[in-house]
Amino acid sequence: MRAARSVLTHPQCRLVRLRTTRIPLTPLSITRSRSRRSSKPSSDADDVAEKLHQQQQRPSTAPRPNPDLKHIRQNPELYEKNCIERNYKNQSTYPALINELFVQWQARHDDGRSLRTRANALHRQIANPATIQHEDEAEPPDESQEKRHRDVRTMTKEHLLDEARQLKQKLSTIENDEERLTTEMSDLALAIPNLTSEETPRGDEPRVLSYINEPHPFESTSPSSDRVWRSHVHIGSELGILDFAAAATTSGWGWYYLLDEGAQLEQALVSYALASLTRVPGWRQVAPPSIVYSHIADACGFQPRDQHGETQVYALAQSSADAARGKPELSLAGTAEIPLAGMRADSIFEVTELPSKRVGVSRCYRAEAGARGAETKGLYRVHEFTKVEMFAWTAPDDEEATEVFNEMVDAQTEILSSLGLHCRVLEMPSTDLGASAARKIDIEAFFPSRAAQGLNAGWGEVTSASICTDYQARRLATRLRTNLPGAKLAYPYTVNGTALAVPRVLAAILENGWDEDQQAVAIPECLRPWMDGKDKIEMRHRSTS
Repeated sequence: MRAARSVLTHPQCRLVRLRTTRIPLTPLSITRSRSRRSSKPSSDADDVAEKLHQQQQRPSTAPRPNPDLKHIRQNPELYEKNCIERNYKNQSTYPALINELFVQWQARHDDGRSLRTRANALHRQIANPATIQHEDEAEPPDESQEKRHRDVRTMTKEHLLDEARQLKQKLSTIENDEERLTTEMSDLALAIPNLTSEETPRGDEPRVLSYINEPHPFESTSPSSDRVWRSHVHIGSELGILDFAAAATTSGWGWYYLLDEGAQLEQALVSYALASLTRVPGWRQVAPPSIVYSHIADACGFQPRDQHGETQVYALAQSSADAARGKPELSLAGTAEIPLAGMRADSIFEVTELPSKRVGVSRCYRAEAGARGAETKGLYRVHEFTKVEMFAWTAPDDEEATEVFNEMVDAQTEILSSLGLHCRVLEMPSTDLGASAARKIDIEAFFPSRAAQGLNAGWGEVTSASICTDYQARRLATRLRTNLPGAKLAYPYTVNGTALAVPRVLAAILENGWDEDQQAVAIPECLRPWMDGKDKIEMRHRSTS
Protein backbone atom coordinates (compact mmCIF):
# COMPACT_ATOMS: atom_id res chain seq x y z
CA MET A 1 0.00 0.00 0.00
CA ARG A 2 1.21 3.49 -0.76
CA ALA A 3 2.16 5.66 2.16
CA ALA A 4 -0.37 8.24 3.32
CA ARG A 5 -0.21 11.59 1.63
CA SER A 6 1.56 14.22 3.71
CA VAL A 7 -0.92 16.03 5.92
CA LEU A 8 -0.30 19.37 7.61
CA THR A 9 0.57 19.47 11.23
CA HIS A 10 -1.76 22.41 11.50
CA PRO A 11 -5.37 23.58 11.19
CA GLN A 12 -8.58 23.46 9.28
CA CYS A 13 -11.12 25.22 7.17
CA ARG A 14 -13.73 26.15 9.63
CA LEU A 15 -16.99 24.24 9.44
CA VAL A 16 -18.82 24.47 12.75
CA ARG A 17 -21.10 21.62 13.76
CA LEU A 18 -24.47 23.28 13.68
CA ARG A 19 -27.62 22.89 15.68
CA THR A 20 -30.48 24.71 14.13
CA THR A 21 -34.08 25.04 13.24
CA ARG A 22 -34.88 23.90 9.74
CA ILE A 23 -35.19 26.68 7.21
CA PRO A 24 -36.90 26.04 3.86
CA LEU A 25 -34.63 26.33 0.86
CA THR A 26 -35.44 26.57 -2.81
CA PRO A 27 -33.01 24.17 -4.49
CA LEU A 28 -32.22 24.14 -8.16
CA SER A 29 -34.69 21.92 -9.95
CA ILE A 30 -32.09 19.97 -11.83
CA THR A 31 -32.49 16.20 -12.02
CA ARG A 32 -29.80 13.97 -13.34
CA SER A 33 -30.80 12.15 -16.51
CA ARG A 34 -30.61 8.38 -16.21
CA SER A 35 -30.94 7.81 -19.93
CA ARG A 36 -27.22 7.23 -20.21
CA ARG A 37 -27.11 4.40 -17.71
CA SER A 38 -26.23 1.00 -18.99
CA SER A 39 -28.84 -1.73 -19.03
CA LYS A 40 -26.95 -3.61 -16.32
CA PRO A 41 -28.56 -3.72 -12.85
CA SER A 42 -27.24 -0.99 -10.58
CA SER A 43 -25.04 -1.90 -7.62
CA ASP A 44 -25.15 -0.44 -4.11
CA ALA A 45 -22.25 1.79 -5.13
CA ASP A 46 -24.22 3.03 -8.12
CA ASP A 47 -27.25 3.83 -5.97
CA VAL A 48 -25.25 5.70 -3.31
CA ALA A 49 -23.33 7.64 -5.94
CA GLU A 50 -26.54 8.50 -7.79
CA LYS A 51 -28.16 9.97 -4.67
CA LEU A 52 -24.98 11.85 -3.84
CA HIS A 53 -24.75 13.26 -7.35
CA GLN A 54 -28.25 14.69 -7.10
CA GLN A 55 -27.25 16.44 -3.86
CA GLN A 56 -24.06 17.84 -5.40
CA GLN A 57 -25.45 19.32 -8.59
CA ARG A 58 -23.03 21.88 -9.98
CA PRO A 59 -23.77 24.21 -12.88
CA SER A 60 -21.65 23.87 -16.01
CA THR A 61 -19.99 27.21 -15.20
CA ALA A 62 -18.71 25.97 -11.82
CA PRO A 63 -14.98 25.26 -11.36
CA ARG A 64 -14.25 21.65 -12.21
CA PRO A 65 -13.22 19.79 -9.04
CA ASN A 66 -10.42 17.26 -9.10
CA PRO A 67 -10.30 15.10 -5.95
CA ASP A 68 -7.30 12.83 -5.50
CA LEU A 69 -9.07 9.64 -6.58
CA LYS A 70 -5.85 7.70 -7.05
CA HIS A 71 -4.76 8.28 -3.47
CA ILE A 72 -8.18 7.27 -2.16
CA ARG A 73 -8.20 4.07 -4.27
CA GLN A 74 -4.74 3.11 -3.09
CA ASN A 75 -5.47 3.86 0.59
CA PRO A 76 -9.11 2.92 1.26
CA GLU A 77 -8.44 1.80 4.85
CA LEU A 78 -6.74 5.12 5.65
CA TYR A 79 -9.72 7.13 4.42
CA GLU A 80 -12.25 4.83 6.08
CA LYS A 81 -10.50 5.18 9.44
CA ASN A 82 -10.21 8.92 8.94
CA CYS A 83 -13.95 9.25 8.33
CA ILE A 84 -14.78 7.21 11.44
CA GLU A 85 -12.39 9.27 13.60
CA ARG A 86 -14.09 12.45 12.38
CA ASN A 87 -17.60 11.07 12.97
CA TYR A 88 -18.40 10.86 9.23
CA LYS A 89 -19.77 7.34 9.50
CA ASN A 90 -21.77 7.37 6.27
CA GLN A 91 -18.75 8.58 4.30
CA SER A 92 -16.56 5.83 5.78
CA THR A 93 -18.07 3.41 3.25
CA TYR A 94 -17.23 5.62 0.28
CA PRO A 95 -13.58 4.56 -0.26
CA ALA A 96 -14.70 0.93 -0.71
CA LEU A 97 -17.52 2.04 -3.00
CA ILE A 98 -15.05 4.02 -5.09
CA ASN A 99 -12.93 0.89 -5.58
CA GLU A 100 -16.05 -1.08 -6.48
CA LEU A 101 -16.95 1.50 -9.12
CA PHE A 102 -13.34 1.54 -10.36
CA VAL A 103 -13.50 -2.21 -11.02
CA GLN A 104 -16.61 -1.58 -13.11
CA TRP A 105 -14.87 1.28 -14.90
CA GLN A 106 -11.83 -0.88 -15.69
CA ALA A 107 -14.06 -3.62 -17.11
CA ARG A 108 -15.88 -1.16 -19.34
CA HIS A 109 -12.59 0.46 -20.32
CA ASP A 110 -11.14 -2.92 -21.35
CA ASP A 111 -14.29 -3.69 -23.32
CA GLY A 112 -13.98 -0.36 -25.08
CA ARG A 113 -10.32 -0.86 -25.92
CA SER A 114 -11.08 -4.23 -27.54
CA LEU A 115 -13.94 -2.77 -29.55
CA ARG A 116 -11.84 0.23 -30.64
CA THR A 117 -9.14 -2.11 -31.95
CA ARG A 118 -11.74 -3.98 -33.98
CA ALA A 119 -13.34 -0.74 -35.18
CA ASN A 120 -9.99 0.66 -36.30
CA ALA A 121 -9.30 -2.48 -38.35
CA LEU A 122 -12.73 -2.17 -39.99
CA HIS A 123 -12.20 1.49 -40.84
CA ARG A 124 -8.78 0.84 -42.33
CA GLN A 125 -10.16 -2.01 -44.44
CA ILE A 126 -13.01 0.20 -45.64
CA ALA A 127 -10.70 3.12 -46.45
CA ASN A 128 -7.71 1.21 -47.88
CA PRO A 129 -7.64 -2.61 -47.83
CA ALA A 130 -3.91 -2.60 -48.57
CA THR A 131 -3.08 -1.18 -45.15
CA ILE A 132 -4.04 -4.45 -43.42
CA GLN A 133 -1.61 -6.36 -45.65
CA HIS A 134 1.18 -3.84 -44.96
CA GLU A 135 0.63 -4.13 -41.19
CA ASP A 136 0.85 -7.92 -41.41
CA GLU A 137 4.20 -7.64 -43.21
CA ALA A 138 5.64 -4.97 -40.88
CA GLU A 139 4.68 -6.49 -37.50
CA PRO A 140 5.77 -9.80 -35.92
CA PRO A 141 3.23 -12.61 -36.31
CA ASP A 142 0.34 -12.47 -33.82
CA GLU A 143 -2.15 -15.31 -34.10
CA SER A 144 -5.15 -13.40 -32.76
CA GLN A 145 -4.34 -10.27 -34.80
CA GLU A 146 -3.75 -12.34 -37.95
CA LYS A 147 -7.11 -14.05 -37.43
CA ARG A 148 -8.87 -10.68 -37.02
CA HIS A 149 -7.23 -9.26 -40.12
CA ARG A 150 -7.99 -12.36 -42.17
CA ASP A 151 -11.60 -12.10 -41.02
CA VAL A 152 -11.77 -8.39 -42.00
CA ARG A 153 -10.16 -9.02 -45.41
CA THR A 154 -12.80 -11.61 -46.31
CA MET A 155 -15.77 -9.35 -45.44
CA THR A 156 -17.76 -7.46 -48.04
CA LYS A 157 -17.91 -3.69 -47.82
CA GLU A 158 -21.57 -3.88 -46.83
CA HIS A 159 -20.74 -6.20 -43.92
CA LEU A 160 -17.84 -3.98 -42.95
CA LEU A 161 -20.09 -0.88 -42.80
CA ASP A 162 -22.81 -2.73 -40.92
CA GLU A 163 -20.42 -3.99 -38.21
CA ALA A 164 -18.79 -0.57 -37.98
CA ARG A 165 -22.18 0.99 -37.24
CA GLN A 166 -22.92 -1.61 -34.56
CA LEU A 167 -19.51 -1.06 -32.94
CA LYS A 168 -20.09 2.69 -32.91
CA GLN A 169 -23.31 2.19 -30.94
CA LYS A 170 -21.65 -0.22 -28.51
CA LEU A 171 -18.72 2.16 -28.00
CA SER A 172 -21.10 5.04 -27.36
CA THR A 173 -22.78 3.02 -24.60
CA ILE A 174 -19.43 2.06 -23.10
CA GLU A 175 -18.15 5.63 -23.18
CA ASN A 176 -21.32 6.82 -21.48
CA ASP A 177 -20.84 4.17 -18.79
CA GLU A 178 -17.21 5.21 -18.33
CA GLU A 179 -18.21 8.85 -17.96
CA ARG A 180 -21.00 7.97 -15.52
CA LEU A 181 -18.72 5.81 -13.38
CA THR A 182 -16.02 8.51 -13.38
CA THR A 183 -18.56 11.08 -12.23
CA GLU A 184 -19.87 8.79 -9.51
CA MET A 185 -16.37 8.09 -8.20
CA SER A 186 -15.65 11.82 -8.18
CA ASP A 187 -18.88 12.65 -6.33
CA LEU A 188 -18.10 10.06 -3.66
CA ALA A 189 -14.55 11.38 -3.29
CA LEU A 190 -15.77 14.97 -2.95
CA ALA A 191 -17.98 13.95 -0.01
CA ILE A 192 -15.03 12.47 1.92
CA PRO A 193 -13.50 14.83 4.52
CA ASN A 194 -9.90 15.94 4.43
CA LEU A 195 -7.23 13.74 6.00
CA THR A 196 -6.54 14.61 9.62
CA SER A 197 -3.22 15.97 10.83
CA GLU A 198 -1.11 13.86 13.15
CA GLU A 199 -1.19 16.82 15.57
CA THR A 200 -4.96 16.51 15.99
CA PRO A 201 -6.13 14.58 19.08
CA ARG A 202 -8.37 11.65 18.14
CA GLY A 203 -11.73 11.53 19.85
CA ASP A 204 -13.79 14.41 21.20
CA GLU A 205 -11.52 16.00 23.81
CA PRO A 206 -9.39 19.05 22.86
CA ARG A 207 -5.83 19.50 24.10
CA VAL A 208 -5.05 22.73 25.99
CA LEU A 209 -1.97 24.39 24.49
CA SER A 210 -1.74 27.60 26.51
CA TYR A 211 -3.61 30.36 28.33
CA ILE A 212 -3.89 34.09 27.60
CA ASN A 213 -4.06 36.76 30.32
CA GLU A 214 -3.67 34.59 33.40
CA PRO A 215 -4.74 34.21 36.14
CA HIS A 216 -8.38 33.19 35.74
CA PRO A 217 -10.77 36.09 36.55
CA PHE A 218 -12.37 34.14 39.40
CA GLU A 219 -8.94 33.32 40.83
CA SER A 220 -7.75 36.94 40.58
CA THR A 221 -10.74 38.17 42.60
CA SER A 222 -10.18 38.35 46.34
CA PRO A 223 -12.22 35.82 48.34
CA SER A 224 -13.65 38.74 50.32
CA SER A 225 -14.59 40.61 47.17
CA ASP A 226 -18.27 41.13 46.55
CA ARG A 227 -17.81 41.65 42.82
CA VAL A 228 -20.99 40.89 40.90
CA TRP A 229 -20.79 39.12 37.57
CA ARG A 230 -23.55 39.82 35.06
CA SER A 231 -24.48 38.40 31.67
CA HIS A 232 -23.90 40.59 28.64
CA VAL A 233 -27.65 40.49 27.96
CA HIS A 234 -28.33 42.11 31.34
CA ILE A 235 -25.45 44.57 31.00
CA GLY A 236 -26.29 45.61 27.44
CA SER A 237 -29.94 46.11 28.32
CA GLU A 238 -29.08 48.14 31.43
CA LEU A 239 -26.71 50.38 29.47
CA GLY A 240 -29.19 50.71 26.62
CA ILE A 241 -26.69 49.49 23.99
CA LEU A 242 -28.35 46.12 23.17
CA ASP A 243 -31.91 45.57 22.04
CA PHE A 244 -33.06 42.00 21.41
CA ALA A 245 -36.78 42.68 21.76
CA ALA A 246 -36.95 45.09 18.82
CA ALA A 247 -34.86 42.71 16.70
CA ALA A 248 -37.21 39.84 17.52
CA THR A 249 -40.12 41.94 16.22
CA THR A 250 -38.20 43.02 13.12
CA SER A 251 -36.31 39.89 12.15
CA GLY A 252 -37.01 37.12 14.66
CA TRP A 253 -35.01 35.26 17.27
CA GLY A 254 -31.25 35.25 16.68
CA TRP A 255 -30.91 38.89 15.63
CA TYR A 256 -30.07 41.99 17.66
CA TYR A 257 -29.62 45.76 17.57
CA LEU A 258 -26.41 47.44 18.74
CA LEU A 259 -27.04 51.01 19.86
CA ASP A 260 -24.82 54.02 20.60
CA GLU A 261 -21.58 52.83 22.24
CA GLY A 262 -22.57 49.24 21.35
CA ALA A 263 -22.52 50.08 17.63
CA GLN A 264 -19.39 52.18 18.15
CA LEU A 265 -17.72 49.30 19.96
CA GLU A 266 -18.40 46.99 17.00
CA GLN A 267 -16.67 49.41 14.62
CA ALA A 268 -13.79 49.86 17.08
CA LEU A 269 -13.22 46.10 17.24
CA VAL A 270 -13.22 45.80 13.45
CA SER A 271 -10.89 48.78 13.01
CA TYR A 272 -8.49 47.53 15.65
CA ALA A 273 -8.31 44.03 14.17
CA LEU A 274 -7.67 45.41 10.67
CA ALA A 275 -5.03 47.82 11.95
CA SER A 276 -3.28 45.01 13.82
CA LEU A 277 -3.06 42.84 10.69
CA THR A 278 -2.45 45.33 7.90
CA ARG A 279 0.57 46.77 9.66
CA VAL A 280 2.23 43.38 9.11
CA PRO A 281 3.84 43.19 5.64
CA GLY A 282 2.13 40.84 3.20
CA TRP A 283 -1.47 41.20 4.35
CA ARG A 284 -3.80 42.78 1.79
CA GLN A 285 -7.18 44.13 2.85
CA VAL A 286 -10.28 43.04 0.93
CA ALA A 287 -13.95 44.06 1.05
CA PRO A 288 -15.61 40.82 -0.17
CA PRO A 289 -19.20 40.23 -1.32
CA SER A 290 -21.69 38.69 1.10
CA ILE A 291 -23.60 36.75 -1.57
CA VAL A 292 -21.86 33.83 -3.28
CA TYR A 293 -22.75 30.99 -5.60
CA SER A 294 -23.82 27.98 -3.56
CA HIS A 295 -21.35 25.74 -5.40
CA ILE A 296 -18.49 27.99 -4.25
CA ALA A 297 -19.62 27.66 -0.62
CA ASP A 298 -19.96 23.91 -1.08
CA ALA A 299 -16.43 23.66 -2.50
CA CYS A 300 -15.11 25.39 0.63
CA GLY A 301 -16.73 22.77 2.84
CA PHE A 302 -19.90 24.68 3.75
CA GLN A 303 -22.73 22.46 2.61
CA PRO A 304 -26.45 23.31 2.58
CA ARG A 305 -27.15 20.80 5.34
CA ASP A 306 -25.01 19.16 7.97
CA GLN A 307 -24.78 15.43 8.69
CA HIS A 308 -28.01 15.59 10.69
CA GLY A 309 -29.98 17.25 7.89
CA GLU A 310 -30.02 20.63 9.62
CA THR A 311 -29.81 23.79 7.54
CA GLN A 312 -26.43 25.51 7.63
CA VAL A 313 -26.67 28.27 5.04
CA TYR A 314 -29.30 30.65 3.75
CA ALA A 315 -29.98 29.99 0.07
CA LEU A 316 -31.69 32.72 -1.91
CA ALA A 317 -34.97 31.59 -3.44
CA GLN A 318 -34.98 31.24 -7.22
CA SER A 319 -37.77 31.86 -9.64
CA SER A 320 -38.98 28.81 -11.53
CA ALA A 321 -37.72 30.41 -14.75
CA ASP A 322 -34.18 30.82 -13.38
CA ALA A 323 -34.19 27.27 -12.04
CA ALA A 324 -35.39 25.92 -15.38
CA ARG A 325 -32.56 27.77 -17.16
CA GLY A 326 -30.07 26.22 -14.77
CA LYS A 327 -29.04 29.57 -13.32
CA PRO A 328 -26.64 28.94 -10.42
CA GLU A 329 -28.12 29.15 -6.95
CA LEU A 330 -26.94 31.96 -4.65
CA SER A 331 -26.41 31.85 -0.88
CA LEU A 332 -25.57 34.29 1.89
CA ALA A 333 -21.94 33.73 2.87
CA GLY A 334 -21.49 32.23 6.32
CA THR A 335 -17.98 33.69 6.51
CA ALA A 336 -15.66 35.84 4.40
CA GLU A 337 -13.56 32.70 3.99
CA ILE A 338 -15.90 31.65 1.17
CA PRO A 339 -15.67 34.74 -1.09
CA LEU A 340 -11.96 35.09 -0.28
CA ALA A 341 -11.30 31.50 -1.37
CA GLY A 342 -13.45 32.11 -4.44
CA MET A 343 -11.25 35.03 -5.53
CA ARG A 344 -8.85 32.55 -7.12
CA ALA A 345 -11.32 29.87 -8.21
CA ASP A 346 -10.53 28.41 -11.62
CA SER A 347 -7.24 30.31 -11.85
CA ILE A 348 -3.50 29.64 -11.70
CA PHE A 349 -0.97 31.04 -9.24
CA GLU A 350 2.63 31.60 -10.20
CA VAL A 351 5.00 30.22 -7.59
CA THR A 352 6.37 33.72 -6.94
CA GLU A 353 2.92 34.87 -5.76
CA LEU A 354 2.86 32.58 -2.74
CA PRO A 355 2.20 32.89 0.07
CA SER A 356 -0.70 35.20 -0.77
CA LYS A 357 -2.46 36.59 2.32
CA ARG A 358 -5.78 38.44 2.59
CA VAL A 359 -7.84 39.94 5.41
CA GLY A 360 -11.46 40.86 4.86
CA VAL A 361 -14.41 42.21 6.81
CA SER A 362 -17.91 41.00 6.05
CA ARG A 363 -21.34 40.38 7.43
CA CYS A 364 -21.79 36.66 8.04
CA TYR A 365 -25.02 34.72 7.89
CA ARG A 366 -25.56 31.45 9.73
CA ALA A 367 -28.78 29.46 9.74
CA GLU A 368 -27.36 27.53 12.68
CA ALA A 369 -28.15 29.82 15.56
CA GLY A 370 -29.39 26.78 17.45
CA ALA A 371 -32.40 25.91 19.53
CA ARG A 372 -33.47 28.36 22.21
CA GLY A 373 -31.69 27.84 25.49
CA ALA A 374 -29.15 29.25 27.90
CA GLU A 375 -26.19 28.26 25.73
CA THR A 376 -27.42 30.30 22.78
CA LYS A 377 -28.96 33.25 24.61
CA GLY A 378 -27.88 36.75 23.67
CA LEU A 379 -24.95 37.41 21.35
CA TYR A 380 -23.28 34.04 21.75
CA ARG A 381 -24.99 32.39 18.78
CA VAL A 382 -26.75 34.61 16.25
CA HIS A 383 -27.85 34.47 12.62
CA GLU A 384 -26.00 37.58 11.40
CA PHE A 385 -22.80 39.22 12.58
CA THR A 386 -19.65 41.05 11.52
CA LYS A 387 -16.36 39.19 11.34
CA VAL A 388 -12.78 39.94 10.33
CA GLU A 389 -11.35 36.93 8.49
CA MET A 390 -7.81 35.96 7.51
CA PHE A 391 -7.22 33.78 4.45
CA ALA A 392 -4.07 32.64 2.67
CA TRP A 393 -2.82 30.43 -0.15
CA THR A 394 0.57 28.79 0.31
CA ALA A 395 2.77 26.42 -1.62
CA PRO A 396 1.72 22.76 -1.14
CA ASP A 397 4.28 22.44 1.60
CA ASP A 398 3.58 21.56 5.24
CA GLU A 399 6.22 23.90 6.64
CA GLU A 400 5.11 26.97 4.67
CA ALA A 401 1.43 26.40 5.45
CA THR A 402 2.25 25.87 9.13
CA GLU A 403 4.27 29.09 9.20
CA VAL A 404 1.31 31.10 7.89
CA PHE A 405 -1.02 29.25 10.25
CA ASN A 406 1.16 30.10 13.24
CA GLU A 407 1.19 33.72 12.09
CA MET A 408 -2.62 33.71 12.20
CA VAL A 409 -2.74 32.15 15.67
CA ASP A 410 -0.18 34.71 16.90
CA ALA A 411 -2.34 37.54 15.50
CA GLN A 412 -5.42 36.12 17.24
CA THR A 413 -3.50 35.80 20.50
CA GLU A 414 -2.21 39.37 20.30
CA ILE A 415 -5.66 40.81 19.65
CA LEU A 416 -7.37 38.90 22.46
CA SER A 417 -4.50 39.58 24.85
CA SER A 418 -4.67 43.32 24.23
CA LEU A 419 -8.43 43.24 24.85
CA GLY A 420 -7.71 41.90 28.32
CA LEU A 421 -9.73 38.71 27.87
CA HIS A 422 -8.79 35.53 29.72
CA CYS A 423 -8.60 32.78 27.08
CA ARG A 424 -7.31 29.30 26.45
CA VAL A 425 -5.79 27.98 23.21
CA LEU A 426 -6.99 24.53 22.18
CA GLU A 427 -5.85 21.88 19.72
CA MET A 428 -9.26 20.70 18.54
CA PRO A 429 -10.08 16.98 18.34
CA SER A 430 -10.91 15.01 15.22
CA THR A 431 -14.67 14.94 15.86
CA ASP A 432 -14.75 18.76 15.89
CA LEU A 433 -13.10 19.18 12.49
CA GLY A 434 -15.18 20.29 9.55
CA ALA A 435 -14.91 18.56 6.20
CA SER A 436 -12.10 20.75 4.86
CA ALA A 437 -9.82 20.91 7.89
CA ALA A 438 -6.64 18.94 8.41
CA ARG A 439 -6.00 20.63 11.72
CA LYS A 440 -7.77 23.31 13.77
CA ILE A 441 -6.87 25.48 16.72
CA ASP A 442 -9.62 27.32 18.60
CA ILE A 443 -9.26 30.06 21.17
CA GLU A 444 -11.97 30.20 23.83
CA ALA A 445 -12.64 33.22 26.03
CA PHE A 446 -14.01 33.07 29.55
CA PHE A 447 -17.65 34.22 29.94
CA PRO A 448 -18.81 34.64 33.57
CA SER A 449 -22.44 34.13 32.51
CA ARG A 450 -21.62 30.75 30.93
CA ALA A 451 -19.75 29.73 34.07
CA ALA A 452 -22.79 30.64 36.17
CA GLN A 453 -24.96 28.45 33.95
CA GLY A 454 -22.51 25.53 34.09
CA LEU A 455 -21.73 25.73 30.37
CA ASN A 456 -18.28 24.37 29.51
CA ALA A 457 -16.82 25.84 32.71
CA GLY A 458 -17.48 29.30 31.27
CA TRP A 459 -15.43 28.85 28.11
CA GLY A 460 -16.78 29.88 24.69
CA GLU A 461 -15.09 29.87 21.30
CA VAL A 462 -14.16 33.31 19.93
CA THR A 463 -11.64 32.48 17.18
CA SER A 464 -10.57 29.54 15.07
CA ALA A 465 -7.70 28.87 12.67
CA SER A 466 -7.40 26.03 10.19
CA ILE A 467 -5.24 24.44 7.53
CA CYS A 468 -7.16 22.84 4.69
CA THR A 469 -4.19 21.46 2.72
CA ASP A 470 -5.35 21.18 -0.93
CA TYR A 471 -8.98 20.31 -0.07
CA GLN A 472 -10.44 23.66 -1.15
CA ALA A 473 -8.00 24.28 -4.01
CA ARG A 474 -8.89 20.97 -5.66
CA ARG A 475 -12.60 21.74 -5.41
CA LEU A 476 -12.23 25.33 -6.64
CA ALA A 477 -9.75 24.47 -9.42
CA THR A 478 -7.17 26.81 -7.89
CA ARG A 479 -3.87 25.64 -9.32
CA LEU A 480 -0.17 26.45 -9.06
CA ARG A 481 2.42 26.61 -11.82
CA THR A 482 5.72 25.35 -10.44
CA ASN A 483 9.20 26.17 -11.71
CA LEU A 484 10.08 22.55 -12.36
CA PRO A 485 10.54 21.79 -16.09
CA GLY A 486 7.71 19.65 -17.44
CA ALA A 487 5.96 19.53 -14.07
CA LYS A 488 2.17 19.35 -13.95
CA LEU A 489 0.11 22.05 -12.31
CA ALA A 490 -0.08 21.57 -8.54
CA TYR A 491 -2.71 22.62 -6.00
CA PRO A 492 -1.83 25.22 -3.35
CA TYR A 493 -2.75 24.80 0.30
CA THR A 494 -5.25 27.15 1.95
CA VAL A 495 -5.17 28.45 5.51
CA ASN A 496 -7.84 30.51 7.23
CA GLY A 497 -8.50 32.06 10.61
CA THR A 498 -10.90 34.35 12.42
CA ALA A 499 -9.17 37.58 13.35
CA LEU A 500 -12.19 38.75 15.30
CA ALA A 501 -15.89 37.80 15.43
CA VAL A 502 -17.67 40.84 16.84
CA PRO A 503 -20.67 39.54 18.84
CA ARG A 504 -18.87 37.05 21.06
CA VAL A 505 -15.87 39.29 21.70
CA LEU A 506 -18.18 42.22 22.43
CA ALA A 507 -20.14 40.03 24.84
CA ALA A 508 -16.94 38.93 26.60
CA ILE A 509 -15.80 42.56 26.96
CA LEU A 510 -19.12 43.54 28.50
CA GLU A 511 -19.12 40.66 31.00
CA ASN A 512 -15.46 40.84 32.02
CA GLY A 513 -15.33 44.65 32.07
CA TRP A 514 -18.51 45.20 34.10
CA ASP A 515 -18.26 47.19 37.33
CA GLU A 516 -21.40 46.73 39.43
CA ASP A 517 -20.63 49.71 41.71
CA GLN A 518 -20.13 52.17 38.86
CA GLN A 519 -22.74 50.52 36.66
CA ALA A 520 -20.26 50.80 33.78
CA VAL A 521 -18.07 48.71 31.48
CA ALA A 522 -14.36 49.42 31.12
CA ILE A 523 -13.30 49.90 27.49
CA PRO A 524 -10.00 48.12 26.65
CA GLU A 525 -7.27 50.68 26.15
CA CYS A 526 -6.48 49.48 22.62
CA LEU A 527 -10.03 50.35 21.48
CA ARG A 528 -10.20 53.85 22.93
CA PRO A 529 -8.78 55.62 19.83
CA TRP A 530 -11.92 54.45 17.99
CA MET A 531 -14.21 55.23 20.95
CA ASP A 532 -13.57 58.99 21.06
CA GLY A 533 -11.09 58.44 23.86
CA LYS A 534 -13.71 57.08 26.28
CA ASP A 535 -12.46 54.70 28.94
CA LYS A 536 -15.87 53.28 29.91
CA ILE A 537 -19.46 52.88 28.84
CA GLU A 538 -21.75 54.27 31.51
CA MET A 539 -25.46 53.87 32.20
CA ARG A 540 -26.97 56.86 30.45
CA HIS A 541 -28.95 55.32 27.60
CA ARG A 542 -32.27 54.30 29.04
CA SER A 543 -34.29 55.75 26.17
CA THR A 544 -37.17 53.58 25.03
CA SER A 545 -36.90 54.72 21.43
